[in-house]
Amino acid sequence: MAKRPDRVASLLKQELADILMREYADQTLALTTVTEVRVSPDLRIARVYISVYGDAEAKERTMEMLDAEKGHIRALIGARVRLRFTPDLQFVRDDTLDRVERINTLIKQIHRDEEGQRDDQGPAPE
Repeated sequence: MAKRPDRVASLLKQELADILMREYADQTLALTTVTEVRVSPDLRIARVYISVYGDAEAKERTMEMLDAEKGHIRALIGARVRLRFTPDLQFVRDDTLDRVERINTLIKQIHRDEEGQRDDQGPAPE
């Protein structure tokens, strides 16, 4: 059976995604996804991991907008979800996709370098 913080985190993730899609779609400057929510054991703090697709400036402005609007977002969650206390929201940018892209680029570069070395050595001896 799931622990209460895990269930609350899952519920908050769904509600936050819906709020961002419906209430803030025109204000966000980039494609924004709630990748994970972690709730403290006392349910008072929710760390919301956000993945932002766009250039560096759009990512920064989107995170600034979320921080500026977190009080309003928290009020919207409080109206939608029945909890004794609505958790304080802490938005954290999730750079996992950026790191994955960088790793894939490095792997492709290694493969190109290996192909270049094989071509420089000439045909394989028989």
